[in-house]
Amino acid sequence: QVRLVESGGGLVQAGGSLRLSCEASGRPFSPVAMAWFRQAPRKDRELVASIRWSRGTYYSDAVKGRFTISRDKVKNAVYLQMNSLEPEDTAVYFCAAQRVGADDYNYWGQGTQVSVSS
Repeated sequence: QVRLVESGGGLVQAGGSLRLSCEASGRPFSPVAMAWFRQAPRKDRELVASIRWSRGTYYSDAVKGRFTISRDKVKNAVYLQMNSLEPEDTAVYFCAAQRVGADDYNYWGQGTQVSVSS
């Protein structure tokens, strides 16, 4: 079984930075994409950023220019550098991975809380 474990969340003031990490463990697998989603209270889960080995990166308009996604292919890890954080970025952030042949992200982490105070 594949496990995704996130770390790096916390409480930060507006304008500050955090770096989220997500590492895969368990049985070996080769994802074709990894991503970060977030879910704020009373809102739907939304895609924040993704990285696909064949197509590069994607960012939602809400975070473009402030967040950077990167990966370590050897570790099957993905990172999210978050700068210029805003209170609207407060949410639980989830890491996800898509294996070869899957139609969508099929592995998920438990989530890490990011809270931004004004």
